[in-house]
Amino acid sequence: MARFKRISDVYEMKVFTDSGYFFGEIEEALIEGNAIKSWKIKAVPGSLLSVKVKDAKGVIIPQKFFKAFGDIIIIQDIDLGSNQEAKNIEE
Repeated sequence: MARFKRISDVYEMKVFTDSGYFFGEIEEALIEGNAIKSWKIKAVPGSLLSVKVKDAKGVIIPQKFFKAFGDIIIIQDIDLGSNQEAKNIEE
């Protein structure tokens, strides 16, 4: 597992689902007490997130959905609802 000296080292890192789809980029960490509670992921052009939540700038994902941190970040597949354009990105 990668070790980060500063939380700012993960900002703008690419986030992928465990199925391999580009989900978005880390924008912010939400800290409660002395631990990271969740992460704000921004929707960037070409990401699955930008297709799923067109009007939003991003989403907040709880820490428990994060599987791996390294050169990229891998999260558990998250159902954000379905629409036809999201299916097109998978094809």
